[in-house]
Amino acid sequence: MASTESKRQQRFASVLQQDLADIFQRDGAQWAPDTLVTVTKVRATPDLAIARIYLSFLNAKDPQQAIATIKSHAGEIRYKLGAKIKNQVRVVPQLEFFIDDTNEYVARMDQLFDKISKEPRQEE
Repeated sequence: MASTESKRQQRFASVLQQDLADIFQRDGAQWAPDTLVTVTKVRATPDLAIARIYLSFLNAKDPQQAIATIKSHAGEIRYKLGAKIKNQVRVVPQLEFFIDDTNEYVARMDQLFDKISKEPRQEE
């Protein structure tokens, strides 16, 4: 089976990403106070029944706690999403939330490279 997503999956994921971004912009503060929640990526299963949503948290004291809280509100978030997309889909997908730690990874790599560049060079 090919790992690439179909155009249909990509379009669907794109619609979900936009609508979820709107939901988090409007209602995100109640789930993650003082935190900017960004929907970084959405992946849909081939049957569009499950959407995997990757979130990044800016200013979150504890991203693990933030994602746990959002997961506990998945039903409510799915309901709000359903209200937005009900005319475009037959079934509102199950939502699975994950932390997108790409930014943390990049920051760690930057720190490592800084550290390496500051170390004295050894003669060959």
